[in-house]
Amino acid sequence: MTSLDSVPQEVLEHIAFFAATDALLGPPANLVPLLASSRRIYSRLSISSNPHLYARIFTFKFDLQPALKHLGAEYISPAILSAELKERFICLKRIRSRTDAYNTKGSGRSQDTLHQLLFRLYVWLLESEEKNELQLREYARIDSWLHEYWFNYDGASNAMSLIQDDKWPINDRNTTLAMWLYWFLLRPDEHNLDDNVLDVLRAFAMAAHKYNLATPPWTEFLPTHNASPPTLVNHFNRDFELTPLPVAVPAILSFLTLVNRSSSPLPVPHPSSSLKSMVRIKPSSEWDCEWARCLSLSQPEHDSILSEVFKPGSIEGVWEGQFTYTEFTAYAALLNGAQPHVLQKSVVAQHQQTWKLREYHLTTPDASNSDSGIDLDIDLNVDPIPPGDPLRAYFPNGTHIKEGRDGLTVHTPHRSGSVRYEKAPRAASQLPEGRERMKVVDVIILGEGHSSWGQFNLVGRVRPCDGFISLSKEYIDGDRGRWVYRGYLVGNAHGNLAGRWRDTLSPPDVPGYEGCFAMSRRR
Repeated sequence: MTSLDSVPQEVLEHIAFFAATDALLGPPANLVPLLASSRRIYSRLSISSNPHLYARIFTFKFDLQPALKHLGAEYISPAILSAELKERFICLKRIRSRTDAYNTKGSGRSQDTLHQLLFRLYVWLLESEEKNELQLREYARIDSWLHEYWFNYDGASNAMSLIQDDKWPINDRNTTLAMWLYWFLLRPDEHNLDDNVLDVLRAFAMAAHKYNLATPPWTEFLPTHNASPPTLVNHFNRDFELTPLPVAVPAILSFLTLVNRSSSPLPVPHPSSSLKSMVRIKPSSEWDCEWARCLSLSQPEHDSILSEVFKPGSIEGVWEGQFTYTEFTAYAALLNGAQPHVLQKSVVAQHQQTWKLREYHLTTPDASNSDSGIDLDIDLNVDPIPPGDPLRAYFPNGTHIKEGRDGLTVHTPHRSGSVRYEKAPRAASQLPEGRERMKVVDVIILGEGHSSWGQFNLVGRVRPCDGFISLSKEYIDGDRGRWVYRGYLVGNAHGNLAGRWRDTLSPPDVPGYEGCFAMSRRR
């Protein structure tokens, strides 16, 4: 019998925990010699006999609070945490080994296996406060993996080889997830920028006719069905059907972030307009809307009432950023079937713009609050205004909006009476009495802005099923006309507005003249 065999269980577990958490990064390798010291020690400390120990190790090495919020504490037991700990380091070691980064024969990789791996990493980053990202970046070295996957000629994405052959990069489930990982982990100041990087990102960001901005289509305010099949992902021993936003969204964010680098051939905007927030530790709520979007977009049918995909009040304020466009003749050639070299060689112009936005809410009693004290059977006339023209930010033609000090009065054709939208409160402490027990069901956005092209007005709506934001932009003076801006707020406290603008002369069901934009909050 070894001397450790007589150590009390509580003390032995303390020793084991100290050995396992000697370092934050990587698996608890220092625990192995202790487990191998004797059969009795192993029986007291193995993952099958002592899940509580490994649950504690998990909470040391990974972020748990966001997962508790998403799944519920009642669904996360020590046995589930210990199994998740084991599964995570299997995945991290696979990334560290570069098994899937290249197109190599005999790699043992299938597209489904890679898809499950990438989706797991995506969810971990949605639930990262700091530790999840550190394990991926510092232990698994995922930055190098992503660079090889995307920008090496033999990378598994095939993006570089296709572009060099004057073909469009593949748009599939794996490239979508890999682009999201690239955006989440992008550090502009540390990025080794070269032409290959911009060539790939430019294709996904600027070729609107090839890479959709939204699923369901942006033309539908109240989609009738799910346009993209979801993925079944096992997370903490529970199966979730999840659908991320398309590849264009993170590609636009990444492209417009990197073209602002001094080595970029595009004009450098004001340095205060950086898109990528370098905050290392983010609050657990930073990606709550992304998680809710993944769940919502996976449903076979979509609700007409706004859900957790959009946080009311999050658009309110002043935004700064850029919009880009290519030469009209070059873009027309793309719409007529031109290959990527036309886009790569065309001039991409970039302009600064500033928006000042205000939110207005239509509310109804929150049925989930059993203590609301409100009679939920009363008729408060809370039906949102009906869907309208997608080229006019989903407002029906002939809609009249009157803005007052505290709200909007909205009148639409073929509807008797008007609908009242209340101004978004600046803070929870400023909520009127009873407002905290009300649920926001529809959001209208009004605002003004300016760019080198002149001053303009903005009016828009938020799509309930995924928080897709559409804004009609109309210049006040001159012949700049009306444009429609569509996109998403990605992130919360440190989030960015990103998407594409397009002309309003082309019918909505055919490709039009488009460019991309991205905005960040004025700090």
